[in-house]
Order: sequence, then structure tokens, then C-alpha cells
Amino acid sequence: MKQWKQGLLSVAATITMAAPALAQAPVPVTVTVDTAKAGPRIEPGIYGQFAEHLGRGIYEGLWVGTDSKIPNTNGYRNDVLAALKHIKVPVVRWPGGCFADEYDWRDGIGPKAKRPVRINRHWGGVTEDNAFGTHEFMNYSEMLGTDAYVAGNMGSMGPREMSQWVEYMTAEQGTLAEERKKNGREKPWAVKYFGVGNETWGCGGSMRPEYSADLHRRYAEFVNAPAGQPKIVKVASGANASDYNFTDVMMRQARDRMNALSVHYYTLPTGKWDKKGAATGFNEDEWASTLGRALFMDELITKHVEMMDKHDPQKKVALYVDEWGTWYDQESGSTPGFLYQQNSLRDAEVAALTLNIFHRHTDRVKMANIAQMINVLQAMILTDKGRMLLTPTYHVFDMYVPFQGATPYAADVKGPTYERAGFKVPMVDVSAARGADGRMYLSLTNTDPNKPARVTTNLSGNARGRILTGPAIDTHNTFDRPNTIMPAPYSARSQGGKLTFDLPAKSVVVVAVD
Repeated sequence: MKQWKQGLLSVAATITMAAPALAQAPVPVTVTVDTAKAGPRIEPGIYGQFAEHLGRGIYEGLWVGTDSKIPNTNGYRNDVLAALKHIKVPVVRWPGGCFADEYDWRDGIGPKAKRPVRINRHWGGVTEDNAFGTHEFMNYSEMLGTDAYVAGNMGSMGPREMSQWVEYMTAEQGTLAEERKKNGREKPWAVKYFGVGNETWGCGGSMRPEYSADLHRRYAEFVNAPAGQPKIVKVASGANASDYNFTDVMMRQARDRMNALSVHYYTLPTGKWDKKGAATGFNEDEWASTLGRALFMDELITKHVEMMDKHDPQKKVALYVDEWGTWYDQESGSTPGFLYQQNSLRDAEVAALTLNIFHRHTDRVKMANIAQMINVLQAMILTDKGRMLLTPTYHVFDMYVPFQGATPYAADVKGPTYERAGFKVPMVDVSAARGADGRMYLSLTNTDPNKPARVTTNLSGNARGRILTGPAIDTHNTFDRPNTIMPAPYSARSQGGKLTFDLPAKSVVVVAVD
């Protein structure tokens, strides 16, 4: 961690953004933060991660094995672990995704030499040697200091097997506990979240919502922590994007057997799965369409919450957006089915806009898991054997750490929209919150790739923080140039008694206000 962190600081120190140079007259925007209008706490789980047995997400990403020349601790690569610790990852969802729908937990326990080799049918048809299983994931969660969110197989496995997996992980005594101890783990693990199935409408069983609800009721009955331990949060497999009827049916028929309901939504520049668009080398139309489609998350959550409110007005059931992020055509030359894509300034903007949306829906949204943590889709980290780089999305999550556990305030933004390719996006998007440390934090995102903005607020004082921007809309880091885009210092001060921010085009700023 020390090496990459020192590099970050040394490069950032050469880019002082105290008074960003604006090439043209800035567009005026006003922001009014209503500190009398506080929302429910921003749960740290909103900054959750997702690690599926997909491509190089687990193998090479997290796990290299004890015999690897890549520096590791008990098989876990050190550089990735340090980088993830730095952004205070609150929860990790594992082992899938679609992989979970065919996963037999018994394949991943016991001596590695005796673990069976399976075919990863969903992701590339490659072999899976199960070197990374229950012990490896649960131990990693402890090393990382994060909560474990285990996704159970409701698609192709029975409820008894699911119940036995939970018992194996959490029981103090009994045959399964003894088996766990024999396999090297004396103490039970803490399993805070358990997913009762995944994408039951698709790879998890192609179910109708009525059948999915009935099956959830059945399986959830057998997912329980041992007496005396904290109850497991049971997460029901929910809707695909805007399938509001799925949510309606699940809530009507099974709300009393769940603690949370999931929804999945991916941002595609084209909106088409057969030709999604490239991660780099895209034009401004694709920049606009990607940001516009990312903002659909707000409508999506609003309408799913309406369905939930019909059946649960007391908001006992949380909404988990446990798969979200950008999805592009995978990089040319990469292994088919591995979903490896580059990560640019555009992804940073998508991350900032989406996190801000979650901040506005904290009455229901208590967890979100970006897809995925390493080397897959909108990743925090990319690796190339022994090399590692931090993506622009990682830097946004780093900048947003103070929002974990913060109290959000309503922020009214008055300004123009950025319009392109039939999409209208607010030029400036803002989130405001009181951090757990008592300080006021603001995030400000300028979505316009061409025009700077001058944001005048109703706040006073001074602000210090960091800015993320770059010379091009697809600015990104490479293994030869891993520090091309990274946060730099930023400050702002009151003008005429009002705290004012100069935002360069295509930038993300997070500051603390004093």
C-alpha cells in the first residue's frame, strides 16, 4: 500500500487545483443546501463491492496462491488487499452472480488437491479448480475488515444444501462445525448477509415472479444463524432493471420472509446488449448517452420503491442494488467471456452520479454493490500479472469515503442542462451530507465535457478536498502510465459571504467545508 500511496501523493502534489484554470467563462449554477432537511443515514453498505468467479476477478485479482511470485499473504495478493483496505470496503458479495446459480459450496472446501475441477459455463467455459472457496472468501473478508454477503444457489441446489452451507459457516458445534474445524477454521464466521438466490428471472432459473416468490419463501425458511448469534439478513432475488411487476409480486407474496430485495441495473452506452460500445475511444455522443442512461437509476429506484411502499409502508424491507455499473464491449484481445474492460473518466462520472442518487434514496437503499471489484466490468482495480493500477472509479470511491455513515441533506441545484444525442443531463450534480466526524461534505460533478461551471452555494466558509478530471473524456490509466488520472488537491472559499466553487469541465470534486 505504501508504494502506490506515495506515488499518488507525489503526483497529486504537482497538480494544485486551488484555483482551477478555466479556459472560458464559467456557467453560473446555484446550490442551496437545506440543513434542516436531513435524510436517513447513508449506510456504508451503499459502497459495497461484488466479486464473482468471472474472468480474472478472483484468480489473479484477489488470489494468486501461496506459490506465486507476486507478493502475497497466504495466497492473497498484497497490493490489491492494501488498496481495498484504503477505501474502507464495507461489504463484498460472493461468489456470484450467475456463477452462484450453479455453485456447489462443497466443491470449495477441504484440501485443494482434492477439490473438483468444474466448467464455468456462464463465463468463458473455462475450468474452475475451486482453489478459492468458502474458507478463502470468509478469511479474506476478515483480513479486509468487511462484512460478508454470501449468494446462495437457489437455481440448481436444494434448500437442505443451502441450510447446511450456512451451518458449516456459522455453527459452534455439530457435524458440519467439526468438518469446518478439520478444514482449518476453529471459530465460526460471521455471515451478515445471505442472498437467497440470484437473478431468478434469468440465469438463476428463468422463473416467473410468482414462482420466484414461492421458492424464496421455501428456501428462506432454512437460512438461519444458530441460536445466540445475530440474525442473518436475508436478501431476496429481485427484479431485472425496470421490471416493476417483479418487485410488486415479490413484495405482495414474500415480504414477510425477506429483509431486503435486490434489483440489478447496468449502464450501456447504446442500450443494446449485442453492441454495447467501447470503453475508450468513444465520442461525445456516447459520453452523453452513458451519463443519461446512468441517471435512469433515479427513476428506477423511485418506481421500485413505489411498488415496495404499497406492501410495506413502514419500510421494513430494504432495497439492495447489488449489481450496478457500466458494461461495455470487452477489450479487444481479452479472453472471451471474461468481461474485461478499461475504465475512464466517464466511469468516474457514472460512479459519482450513481452514488449521489443512492444518497437521495436512503430511506430504502441500504446497500449497493458495484460490478465488479477487480478486472471485470466497472472495476476498482485492474491487474496484469504482477502489475496493478487504480481506476478512475476507484478514485471516486476513495474521495467519497467520508459519505459512509453520513447524514444526507437536500440540495437544490439551479442551473442549465448538458444536452447531447437526445439526452438531457443536469450540468452540475451535487450531494451534501454531515459526516460521522461532524464536518459538512459536498460532492460536485460537472457532466459537461466542454464548459466549466461556477457554483455558488448558500454555505459560507472554506472548503478543501480533491478533484478528479482529465484532458479527454476517455482519459484513463494504463499499466505503463498508471497515474495518468488521479485526484489532485482542490480548495474553494467564500465570495461575498457565499462559498463558491469553480468546476472545470468533466470533473468530480469532493470537499469538506469548514
